[in-house]
Amino acid sequence: MSKPTIIVVGNGMVGYKFCEKLLARSTQFQIIVFGEEPRHAYDRVHLSEYFNGKTADDLSLSTLSWYSDNGIALHLDDPIQEINRTEKTIHSLKGITLKYDYLVLATGSSAFVPDIPGIEKEGVFVYRTIEDLELIKGCAVNAKSGAVMGGGLLGLEAAKALIDLGISETHVIEFAPRLMPRQIDSAGSNMLQMKLSQLGLHIHLNKSTAAITGDKKIQSLKFNDDSQLAIDMLVISAGIRPRDELAKLAGLHVGTRGGIVVNEKMQTSDECIYAIGECALYEGMIYGLVAPGYEMADIVAAHLTEADKSFYGYDMSTKLKLIGVDVASFGDAFITEPDCRTILFEDTHKGIYKRINITNDGKNLLGGILIGDADAYNMLLQTVNNKIVLPPDPEDLILGSRGREANAGAGVMSLPDDALICSCEAVTKGAICSAVNDGGVTGIDGMKKCTKAGTGCGGCVPLVKDLIAGTMKANGQYIKNVICEHFDYSRQELFDLVKINGLKNYDLVLDHYGKGDGCEVCKPVVASILSSLWNDVIVKQEVIQDSNDRFLANIQKGGTYSVVPRIPGGEITPDKLIVIGQVAKRYGLYTKITGGQRIDMFGAHLSDLPLIWEELIDAGFESGHAYGKALRTVKSCVGSTWCRFGLHDSVTFAIEVEDRYKGIRAPHKIKGGVSGCVRECAEAQSKDFGIIATEKGWNLYVCGNGGSKPQHAQLLATDIDKETVVKYLDRFLMFYIKTADQLTRTATWLNKLDGGMSYLKNVIVNDSLGLGEQLEEEMQALVNTYHCEWKEAINNPSMRKRFAHFINAPDEKDPHAQFEPMREQVRAKEW
Repeated sequence: MSKPTIIVVGNGMVGYKFCEKLLARSTQFQIIVFGEEPRHAYDRVHLSEYFNGKTADDLSLSTLSWYSDNGIALHLDDPIQEINRTEKTIHSLKGITLKYDYLVLATGSSAFVPDIPGIEKEGVFVYRTIEDLELIKGCAVNAKSGAVMGGGLLGLEAAKALIDLGISETHVIEFAPRLMPRQIDSAGSNMLQMKLSQLGLHIHLNKSTAAITGDKKIQSLKFNDDSQLAIDMLVISAGIRPRDELAKLAGLHVGTRGGIVVNEKMQTSDECIYAIGECALYEGMIYGLVAPGYEMADIVAAHLTEADKSFYGYDMSTKLKLIGVDVASFGDAFITEPDCRTILFEDTHKGIYKRINITNDGKNLLGGILIGDADAYNMLLQTVNNKIVLPPDPEDLILGSRGREANAGAGVMSLPDDALICSCEAVTKGAICSAVNDGGVTGIDGMKKCTKAGTGCGGCVPLVKDLIAGTMKANGQYIKNVICEHFDYSRQELFDLVKINGLKNYDLVLDHYGKGDGCEVCKPVVASILSSLWNDVIVKQEVIQDSNDRFLANIQKGGTYSVVPRIPGGEITPDKLIVIGQVAKRYGLYTKITGGQRIDMFGAHLSDLPLIWEELIDAGFESGHAYGKALRTVKSCVGSTWCRFGLHDSVTFAIEVEDRYKGIRAPHKIKGGVSGCVRECAEAQSKDFGIIATEKGWNLYVCGNGGSKPQHAQLLATDIDKETVVKYLDRFLMFYIKTADQLTRTATWLNKLDGGMSYLKNVIVNDSLGLGEQLEEEMQALVNTYHCEWKEAINNPSMRKRFAHFINAPDEKDPHAQFEPMREQVRAKEW
């Protein structure tokens, strides 16, 4: 007896997943797949990574041989043209006619292209396939400016692609009054817009495009309000349309606005034909995420093998990173009072917006929105889905994190076993814990192979890691702290390996101890390690950190940069004050005295940075490292020099300490303070290290910090002389640099340190590990190799080339950086 034949129309992610799901349930079918594209199934979710070095093979969901190895007949570049439901046959473009017992339509969607005059011109693209990306990449070589039509998820992904291609003037055109109108509310959208604008993206809302102008090639967009925007290329990302044309020709029932109508078993109006993914319309809804498509695929596989599984809608919660900005929405994000109670947190300084909606009785979480900081997304989503009772102070879910840091993994371990952790692959908490307990899985790579958790969109990976760690901890197993999937080492382990082997650039470190091409997690970690060891990586090798280090300045609102020269201890001569004033006037910079006792100058154009720093360095200034994870400032009061209460000269000591540790890179930024008496005018106890004068000498405090999670420093040593203070500081800072995880402040590091302050005091003061002399020597080596990064940058011709807004017009400035008056100075104009 011959096997029943299943023909799959479409070889995208969902079509491929159906084959995978069916094979896992049964091998009693003959599977034939027809794909419209010339290549086998690949990952469209991470399509933009094609511009970051990923190849088509990297994005492939399997090897080409996978199909033949599993008995699947694959026909590529051959779309189905006709379905004959009476005879149960299909006919392809290349003339193939085959009979089917069951037909699975996984035709997906196409980009919606609005009917605008000029839409056919050269330089206009859609953003759906690898072939589309290759065309965009080719055009971008000669383009200075580009625009994306559409401010939704795909539109912002396309905008990131243009930025990755080096198009510094990138615009987003959105018809609606806000970005991502289907995922986030107005306040969240405003915060997202602010963050994206600060990164140099130009946002145009409430814009309706009337025409695309130009001869054969696009030259500008003309809007209905008679305004125009000159651009060299345009990417259309204004939504999707279900690919239902084949179903219509076959007489299947389709929705009035598109989509193949299906029931809870994903059957169409013909019970032998199924539809899954973005072409399927279930109860009036098209599901545009990959996870519900995978669920649909599994339901059809279940139905064909006589298992009981149905589709009743799907949670459309999502988390992603858009151009470096976290964006997430979950549960019922748009419900409003009086149907719920809403808790909001908004920090415009850091660009963070959080909103959670809870029931009126305060017992359950209904949904929410996160912008700028979505670390809590996975647990918040689980709290909604599993109806977990909220704590007495539900605001702690978005405000309090110190408890979560101290007890990482405890929350996820309390979830029920049937809690869905990976929605893309329908993997539960129980399955993940079982893989650890019974399968011996100890890391995320092993979990991906064992359960496929984390292989879809990747949003569940932090939660999966917490579950692995929590399960191992419950079993009394050792938990290995690794940097990421590319390095099977902790930061401390990699630090020692790099030092022992004298590795001095990222490629060598990756070749020796890593795998793959690296990622946005491990590159900054390695950069920090190299900087802390050899003191020259940031300016002397290809940049592997963010834009702040790339341009040795903090990018600010409006796309301009800040200039912050070092002013040790806050002491500055009148001549140097005059120089700062002259530079600020010459380049039209806004000036402000900071909380760290130095002077910020804001609004510098990228191409002006080397010119500004030439003048400052000629006047005796040095880089203030305000852009780096390094020593920022050592704040001081006036001390015994002028103050009648001062016990010791705090200014001189602060200058000596700042000059000693300037330029030294660390896992996070470091701040210090020196106070001349217990009145503490330098606020030394809120710093990473604080020195306070006593009648007998100095008290040394460590591991404090201000910011969003203030914590007082703790006393390390009392009544010690200056030489001992420096010795202990050398040991403390070097021990922190060598052992802390990346982006961990000294206060958090101490909180996680086994033994806490007692252990740290033993290591630093009592030298319990016998490392005291070594730590001092390592610190002295860094002190001896100090260099001003800006001095090297302006004297290095290849480095200076970086400081150009337009590569092919290095003297031109960003025409979209605009300013407006404010209190006799200027500020960045609101976009």
